[in-house]
Amino acid sequence: MPASGSASASGAGADFHLELTGEGTLREQVMRAIRDAIGSGRLAPGARLPPYRSLARDLGIALNTVGEAYGELVAEGWLTARQGSGTYVARRSTPLPPDRSRRSAPRFRRPAYDLMPTSPDAAAFPRAAWQTSARRALNAAPNEAFGVGDPQGRIELRVALTEYLARARGVRTAPHRIIVCAGFAHALSMLGRVLQGEVAVESYGLDFHRSLLAEAGRRTVPLTVDGQGAVIDELPATGARAVLLTPAHQFPTGGPLHPARRAAVIDWARAHGGLVIEDDYDGEFRYDRQPVGAVQGLDPDRVVYVGSVGKSLSPALRIGWMAVPDHLVDDILAVKGSRELWTGVPDQLTLADFVGCGAYDRHLRRMRLTYRRRRDRLVAVLRAKAPHIGIAGIAAGLHAVLDLPPGTEPAAVRAASRQGLALAGLAPYRHPDSGMPPRDGLVIGYGTPPDHAFEGALEALCLALPDPE
Repeated sequence: MPASGSASASGAGADFHLELTGEGTLREQVMRAIRDAIGSGRLAPGARLPPYRSLARDLGIALNTVGEAYGELVAEGWLTARQGSGTYVARRSTPLPPDRSRRSAPRFRRPAYDLMPTSPDAAAFPRAAWQTSARRALNAAPNEAFGVGDPQGRIELRVALTEYLARARGVRTAPHRIIVCAGFAHALSMLGRVLQGEVAVESYGLDFHRSLLAEAGRRTVPLTVDGQGAVIDELPATGARAVLLTPAHQFPTGGPLHPARRAAVIDWARAHGGLVIEDDYDGEFRYDRQPVGAVQGLDPDRVVYVGSVGKSLSPALRIGWMAVPDHLVDDILAVKGSRELWTGVPDQLTLADFVGCGAYDRHLRRMRLTYRRRRDRLVAVLRAKAPHIGIAGIAAGLHAVLDLPPGTEPAAVRAASRQGLALAGLAPYRHPDSGMPPRDGLVIGYGTPPDHAFEGALEALCLALPDPE
């Protein structure tokens, strides 16, 4: 077979299509083709490759050529070889975009430790309780629940959320004002299409959220963030018609919105016909006192309250909710559409039961204790090993911000990467139009690592931090 040809090898009992490009030696072509197959996802982690004798025969090239290619890919970490069992795609291989995998062949692996502020502890998902609620909910569900559903969400879930949010977060709403969605990003995307004019945002926040608003045609205007949260006094000068806030626990800097500013933003909304979008992403997790209630409770007609199970249970569930003013319900549902863009009904029914039977409260109590212990451990380790590094914000949520000396953030992020540690600096969260001076820091997500990896992650973190000046 010519070097530029292809073959489907099936000696291992499964077809394996491999294309050789004709560039470089045959060994290099085989290696590049296998990397491409892994990088594109055609070969998943753990997939078994055909024996190199079978692949060599099907490609029409020398046995040693394929054997050497396999051997080098094992050495690079792309493959693993088990004596007498075969050759497999490495479990820790990370897919590459096809264009990058063709240009180079570095060793791409998942970090050994993850302190990104993105997820709760996945290992803590309450599988048994969720399974119990799922079985009970499906057994009790009417037949019509499995037909074409209501884009507003199942009434069972909207009733359960109305009661829970009133009790736990001080939200004043009703089932007809709850809209179920697939998480905060889905909610913000819909709101962006309903709103008019510019949207004020906190000068530090998720760039992804700013991008969603931009895609909906909404320009964002940054508000200064200080130790008391967003500076609400700046709002009138922005000309914005809406403001997006994280009042319970500013993301990422970590402070709550001061009570006077909570009242001030409602006064602004009433005086200017404005709308407040309240992102209550981790409002249930406050460790030094009772969680502060939602701003929405001050004026349900001027605030859209948005929550989800992304931090409390799992982002994989893709369940969120909006408590909206009466006058926005129809507009948001029109944007959502009558088909497809919904959370699955079985998961909605399961969550309704999970909340209604008290399992959600029990899970939150357990996770508050877990995350409080982790935050306390983070503080203790830094006090012992890096006392020159301060922790900003309140004892809440699933992340903390470490203040760094000016100019040291990029080096600390690079040092963490060398330690096999994934974490985020503050710089990516800063609004590009912000007038605030840049602030150096690290955003540490202590909720993400499983328990067995937490101490190792803290050790790697300390090795990455800058030395005292």
